[in-house]
Amino acid sequence: MAETQQVDDSKKAARSERKAARLAKEIGAFAREHGGAEGQIAYIGQKGARIVLVGEDGGWGDLVAPDHAVAVSAVEKAGITVHEDFDGDFAAKVRTGPYEWTRMAGIQLGGPKNP
Repeated sequence: MAETQQVDDSKKAARSERKAARLAKEIGAFAREHGGAEGQIAYIGQKGARIVLVGEDGGWGDLVAPDHAVAVSAVEKAGITVHEDFDGDFAAKVRTGPYEWTRMAGIQLGGPKNP
């Protein structure tokens, strides 16, 4: 029984490592496209952890990791700066466009209704 548990644990660890490597590759691609990147990791419950990325040009995006440990491993592999909170100077770097305005506040501001 103990051997089976060890095999299962090693398979899970290998899957987590592969997922972290894939996320790191995506983070690296985002950083190259946006002149660099910084991030913040947020717990999103059973779904895992959200890695919010903000590029030096103000572009932003996010990725979801299956758990916090995989998210931490991914950002470490990617070599980006990680913030504890999404506030202050970090949040001020985000630049939103027309899409975000219509999605977030369009109805309240008289913009087009969201489908």
